[in-house]
Amino acid sequence: MSAPTTFAPSELELARRDWRRGRRRRSTGIALVSTLAFAGTVALLVTSAEGWDRTRDTFLDARYGWEVLPPVLRGLWLNVRVLAVAAVCVLVLGLGLALLRTLRGPVLLPLRLAATAYTDLFRGLPLLVVLYLVGFGLPSLRIGWLPTEPAVLGTVALVLVYSAYVAEVFRAGIEGVHPSQRAAARSLGLTYAQTMRLVVVPQALRRVVPPLLNDLVALQKDVGLISVLGAVDAIRAAQIQVALTFDFTPYVVAGLLFVLLAVPTARFADWAAGRAARREQGSTGV
Repeated sequence: MSAPTTFAPSELELARRDWRRGRRRRSTGIALVSTLAFAGTVALLVTSAEGWDRTRDTFLDARYGWEVLPPVLRGLWLNVRVLAVAAVCVLVLGLGLALLRTLRGPVLLPLRLAATAYTDLFRGLPLLVVLYLVGFGLPSLRIGWLPTEPAVLGTVALVLVYSAYVAEVFRAGIEGVHPSQRAAARSLGLTYAQTMRLVVVPQALRRVVPPLLNDLVALQKDVGLISVLGAVDAIRAAQIQVALTFDFTPYVVAGLLFVLLAVPTARFADWAAGRAARREQGSTGV
């Protein structure tokens, strides 16, 4: 049994630690001063503009912004519900499309072609065009079981477009798994479906988490476009208030709420991307 040892840093090590602490304090101070100087310069340039008073009264009326906050928040709740439903549907449909595009064998060519045509079509169409086609085209068919609610139709349009993008993200992750993983799984007697479900897809999901979160951030922003179909979300609620007073502050309020909604997801995406990079470097011994 070895005797316990106590570590005492040398004078040189203590001096190095003091130097590093001083360097960190100096860097923090410089960053704070430069940030304040930049913010002050921008604020001075904006507030010294000739039309600043009119812009402030029209876009930055704090009293009116606080007054319209409740209806805009009620509209934002619709955006959050649409986002939750659309995100789940996009993930399921996107993964299904990616699996169809990675099928092997000539007999499955029609499925691969159909999945490819779907992703090409909805990645090429602007989201606003899809919203108009789905939102106004489907109700004109007058089929009884089809939904006619603007929020539902807007969700369908978002799912159609974003699933095409997410399918390509999943496909990149699946094709990024080394072929030896499939070969090893098949040599153990696993079927194709078992190989995909137990070996390939779990590894692919770990690889594509950061880009998926980036797509989620974009989806959070684009759920506001369902207002073009008449759904009373945060954007439409702000538009109604603007129409009553010709004060554009409600749009600023709605924009700030969307930013507050997106910032946590964006920071989580950054954290996930950094964690994936560190894991990749660790696995390669870098």
